[in-house]
Parts: sequence; C-alpha cells; structure tokens
Amino acid sequence: MTDRIHIMDTTLRDGEQTSGVSYLPHEKLMIARALMSDLNVGSVEVASARVSKGEREAVSMICRWAAQAGMLDKVEVLGFVDGNVSADWIYDAGCRRMNLLTKGSLRHCTHQLGKTLREHVSDIMLTVEYATSRGLGVNIYLEDWSNGIQDSPEYVFEMVDSLKDCGITRFMLPDTLGVLNPSKVSKYIGIMCERYPELHFDFHAHNDYDLSVGNVLAAVEAGAKGVHTCVNGLGERAGNAPLASVQAVIKDHLHIETGIREDKLCDVSRLVESYSAIAVPPNKPIVGESVFTQVAGVHADGDNKHNLYCNDLLPERFGRKREYALGKNSGKASIMRNLEELGLELTPEQTKAVTSRIIELGDKKELVTREDLPYIVNDVLKHSAPDDKIKLVSYVVNKTFGLKPLAQVKLEINGDVYEEAASGDGQYDAFVRCIRHIYREKLGREFPWLANYYVSIPPGGRTDALVQTSITWSFREKTFNTRGLDADQTEAAIKATIKMLNIIEQEEQ
Repeated sequence: MTDRIHIMDTTLRDGEQTSGVSYLPHEKLMIARALMSDLNVGSVEVASARVSKGEREAVSMICRWAAQAGMLDKVEVLGFVDGNVSADWIYDAGCRRMNLLTKGSLRHCTHQLGKTLREHVSDIMLTVEYATSRGLGVNIYLEDWSNGIQDSPEYVFEMVDSLKDCGITRFMLPDTLGVLNPSKVSKYIGIMCERYPELHFDFHAHNDYDLSVGNVLAAVEAGAKGVHTCVNGLGERAGNAPLASVQAVIKDHLHIETGIREDKLCDVSRLVESYSAIAVPPNKPIVGESVFTQVAGVHADGDNKHNLYCNDLLPERFGRKREYALGKNSGKASIMRNLEELGLELTPEQTKAVTSRIIELGDKKELVTREDLPYIVNDVLKHSAPDDKIKLVSYVVNKTFGLKPLAQVKLEINGDVYEEAASGDGQYDAFVRCIRHIYREKLGREFPWLANYYVSIPPGGRTDALVQTSITWSFREKTFNTRGLDADQTEAAIKATIKMLNIIEQEEQ
C-alpha cells in the first residue's frame, strides 16, 4: 500500500447527477472553495465539458478563484474523446486538467461506439496529444472497467498497454454500475497494480449494493493510490462513496494519510446538503445529526465510568460533541450528563422525578432535547429552574396576496415590555425581524443567527396534524436547538423562538 492516498472529490460532477440536483455557478464555487481550501482534498472534478453555458461559467469562476489561491492544479473537468472540442472548451474556461472519458470494456466499445479497440485507442491518442499540446494535464477514465476486467480482461490490458506511455497522469478505474464486492475489488485492483506497478490507479466506487466504502477500503489495500468520493454520498442511482466515511475508514483501518481536515467534514456536508436540497439522514456515519448521540442509559453509565462505549470515531475529531439522548430509554446517567452540561444540580429524588417525566414523554413519542430539560425540571419540580424571563405578551401576523407579510409583537423582557412591527418574506420571518429589532436597536444586544430550520408532521396528511418545528441557532460560537409543537407551523416556530430567548437569557444572567 501507498503511504498517502489521493482523494479526488466529484460532488460537483458525478454528484450533480443525483436526481433533482442542479447547482448554480456561484453554488459550485462555494462548494469547490470549501472542498479545496477548507477540507484540503487532493483534487476536485467540477463539471463536464460542453454541457451548458452555466457549466462554462461555473468552471471559469472556480478556476479564477483557484488560480488566485494557488490551487488551479486541483481543478479537473470531465472531457470526451472528440478530437479537440473538449480540450478547447476546458482550456478556454481556464482549467488545466482534463479527465478523459474512455470505454473500459469491450461491450461499451463495441455496442456504444461501434468501434474496434484499435480505432478507439487511435481516437484517444489524438485527443490526448492535442490536449497536452495545449498544456492540459490528462487523466483517463476507463468507463465500465469493473465489467471489462471481469468479462474482457485482454481488452483492458491491451488498452492500458497502448496508453501507458502517452503522458497520462492517473488511470481511473470506475465500478460504473456498482457490481463489485470487496473481494472482487481486491482481486482486480491487485491484478492492475501488479501488472503496471509504475502507473497511478484511482478507484471510483458506486453504491448500488451499499458496498462503496468497503470497496474503497479493498482497493486501497490492493494498491490503488487514489479514490473518488462525493460529499454525503451523492451521485447517480444509489450514489458514490461518501467522503466522510472514506476518510475515516482509510485513516482508522489502514492508517494512511489523505490530507483531509476532518474537523471541516461536517461543515462541508451541511453546505452541500443546503445547496443540493438532499437531506442527510440523521444516522449517516460521521455527518448525521444523531451519530454521536447515545440513547441507552447503560451507555451513558459506561462512558461515565471509563468511556466504555466510545470508539476511534470521537466526535471531537469532526468538530462535534457527544450527546446523550433523552427519552424512554434514558437512565439516571443520561439525565445526569445533560444536567451537568446545563449546570443544573438536582437531588437524587429530584433527578428520579425528572427521569420519570422524560420517560413518560418518550412513551408518547415526543422528542426531548437537552434544551427542553430546564422546562421539564421547572414543570416537574416547580422550582430548581428560574421562571421564564422572556414572555410573549401578544403578537399578530398576517399575509395578504401581493404584499409582504406583516407582524406586530409585544415582548416582555425581565419585566419591561417592548413593542415592534416589521415586514418580512414570510410570516415567521416578519416575527423574527420584530424580535431582532427589539434586541439590537432597543436593547443594544446580540441576536442569535438561525442556522437550520426543520419541520416535521405525523404521516397521514391531516390538515389539523401537529407540527413540530426544530430550529438550530448559532450564538457566540455555540450552536443549540429548540423545538416547538403546535397545529400551526408559524406558532410552533414562535414557541421554539421564545424557548431560545429564555435559554440565552438564563446564560446571560
């Protein structure tokens, strides 16, 4: 095995082939900057040549930024065997590296191109020769290589034999249809590396059988020097190998460096989630919302005694923090952990009463968060937690067709009443603008930023169903979550907001 793996991320090319995903040029620029500058991936495949004017604009924007940042060599664009057309498109857009798509199986060459291997190789060499004459570096994809190496290995060998001395930097071996398993990947990557030890091979996995990360692990063990990933596992059909999981597996199981800055993985995941509109499952390894949350009380107890339920995937590696869920499975240890985080001290009898209340709520399938805990303590014990310092006295929000929504809010803060009116892009936005004006202009205080907003309703589609609004806030380099429950979505969000105001007020005092 090599002592360092090159990661080429293709979120902006192969990842954009996810059904329903299409990035605007400035969105591609923001993601590319995060991948190259924040995460430090080896290279980024940002587009396909000749697709559209928008793709051309995106590539140009990314390359201008990358050139100024000294990272132009990290930017790559997919090109085609078309003489000089792709090469000119890529060069004129400002990019200096082409990933040339060729046919890696006899079936694809014969049935899709209608050509012999010799004819296809001749066309490839002409494209490579022209591209290099223009100053482009060239990598080469052997599309459908996984079927080619199994069904027509002599085709693959003859193709590589013909091209290995043409100045190609990386030979990229895709499991285009996701048909391989780790034992096959190990076998076939091993054959390629043994036959051509002087060449740099990348492995490109697809996740059709949910084996992409295992296949990447097998490819690196077998001698591949590079692998391809997508943030959040985006990609055609079932997607590509997810970047965060690949990084963790390579580092923890093979002890090989990639250069990736792990503490930025979650930030980039959220950025791509936002622009792609493809939600990250809460149990997604590394980046999912709940993957560092212990649910069982026995786990919290074990962690208290000797970190018995921790592995190498420590949340701090990824800029995160371990949490202990509150619900019907919570034990005393989970409750104590959360109380300590909040600085609340209860007697054993009080803790028992709060635990019983949390279990009762969990039996009703209500989600309890750490931020809810002071309210539960207050509700159960009627003391040990301060009364709300922020109270919503009254409010009105309205929406009229053709006009911006308006809100008028009367808020009591530590006994003083403030009133404000504002318009916004929605009813809740108008409400928040009123609160923000009160805090910033009348009190001269900071106001948290809304980092994420999530709404969930029970299945069934009833118009009177309860809505749970979950809002993530960012305040002074700290993030926390509040939830509100109501039949009206705006009212649920307002309840979550008032909870947030009381949380920061308690911290202030």
